[in-house]
Amino acid sequence: MRGYDHNRRVFPGLPVIFAFLAGIAVLVSMTGSCHYYSLERALDTENRDWLNKMRYIITSEERKMFLDIPESEREAFKEEFWAKRDPDPTTEENEFKMEYENRIERADELFVSEGRPGWMTDRGRIFILFGPPMDRMTYPQSYSGVCQEIWYYGQFPVVFVDESCTGHYELVTYNLTAMRAMNLMYMHELGQAQARAQQTIRGRQEMFNFDWDVKAGLVNGERVEGMVSIRVPLANVWFSESEGLMTTVLDVRIEVQDAEENLIWEFEQSYDVQVSEEELEKKSGMKYAIEIPLLIEKDIERLRAGRNVIFATLINQTGEARVRKALAFKFGDNKQGQNLP
Repeated sequence: MRGYDHNRRVFPGLPVIFAFLAGIAVLVSMTGSCHYYSLERALDTENRDWLNKMRYIITSEERKMFLDIPESEREAFKEEFWAKRDPDPTTEENEFKMEYENRIERADELFVSEGRPGWMTDRGRIFILFGPPMDRMTYPQSYSGVCQEIWYYGQFPVVFVDESCTGHYELVTYNLTAMRAMNLMYMHELGQAQARAQQTIRGRQEMFNFDWDVKAGLVNGERVEGMVSIRVPLANVWFSESEGLMTTVLDVRIEVQDAEENLIWEFEQSYDVQVSEEELEKKSGMKYAIEIPLLIEKDIERLRAGRNVIFATLINQTGEARVRKALAFKFGDNKQGQNLP
């Protein structure tokens, strides 16, 4: 159960619908002919905004129809547009519409660092079409000097790269111009993997994530001491309800590797998290804090030899979400303690 949401419905067909429409959407030309370009420019702000936000699921025929019909018919068009995508017409809610609009809103909240609405970014597009990844790995700065995120849907990776580490991530998994046919197949298989791995869309899902920092240093040149601090926003955690409490287990694994990828130090522990439903409702900004002492007393020379990496992996057992982050660091020859960069 997600937090305090007691009324979740299960809609096994929605991931497949999203995946199918994703394959269609990549074929849609958003510019069109001069005729439709002029019609789009003539739209009022509300209708232009609606058409822009539908870009990932609207077909080329539907777009042309929307632009061609009189202004008085556009509201009826929108109703029919959503009705055709309703996975369960017997219910009052249109689950597909609700989920799509929630993902648009959530993408705006998650991806705000690129100077444009979050739903228009590469990460926003993938998030909207396929939902939160089952596994997310972030690398603030790799050996090549770029920042990187890898999202996994089943066994399929989606790679985003920020060349300058300024928060502007570009999708590098596929290129529509150079590899259209191959990438349509990739996106189709990606959608199938997501549908298998994430059997339901559970209403308003959040991006599971955590903040962390590491303070460590060499002590007398003989050992490394420090602290790994992890902070998990409870609003992003999936819970089960037990005896009036929202409960889950967070699995934490910390690994330190030297420049040759040898494992120098590791830590692994599970943490039981319990919080009342009332607390979740009142304090959406609450974070669960974990402090892990770091103590390395062997292989210090290996750590001195080059650029090392410390990994933090966090697993939310209830939702089976997993995030892995990495931080590169290097110790100099000085005997004084130092913070990791």
